[in-house]
Amino acid sequence: MAEFSSNDIDQMHHLYRINLINSCSGYKSANLIGTKDNFGTSNVAVFSSITHLGSNPALLGFFLRPTTVVRNTYDNIRSTGTYTINHIYEDILEEAHHTSAKYDSQISEFDVTSLEEEYKDDFFAPFVKGSPIQMAMSYVEEYPIKVNNTILLIGKIEKLYVPDGLLDKDGFINLSKGKVATINGLDGYAVPELKKRLEYQRPKPEFAIPND
Repeated sequence: MAEFSSNDIDQMHHLYRINLINSCSGYKSANLIGTKDNFGTSNVAVFSSITHLGSNPALLGFFLRPTTVVRNTYDNIRSTGTYTINHIYEDILEEAHHTSAKYDSQISEFDVTSLEEEYKDDFFAPFVKGSPIQMAMSYVEEYPIKVNNTILLIGKIEKLYVPDGLLDKDGFINLSKGKVATINGLDGYAVPELKKRLEYQRPKPEFAIPND
């Protein structure tokens, strides 16, 4: 079994370290964030750090790298207050991954890939057409992560679009039916299959804490 100390990690070749640490945390969400600037130029970029922060209000957060260089997604969100989150699915893996390439802010990733913009209900930011789960988001707040100068950006779900075929009676969204992808590390994509849903768990009676 391979073992790595913190000193080992510090001394690694940077590409090996990036691959190792980005994949050791496990499978991550695979999403495309759609934005548009105030001049009408759209942007779409792949993110693997989106996470649930709360259901009431419905909040999602994601991390951005340091803004010491141009970050079109961040700049567009801060200037307009809107963005969309779109799930990556099996049919668009390569095109979605290409949005990680660095393009000038005046070039839309929609124009250099086969991904298509879609607009709904007069929402300012573009959705990714065909994405099985689409969310219209509004900026709420952000927190700087001092140790590495990244940013945790928090947004509120303003509208959620889910096809009827993926939505169970209890509100559970079956991502497997939509062939929604996940990311392993920076460039490994998988399409998981739902195996089982388990009931809400309570302590076994013999170990339950008695009521006062």
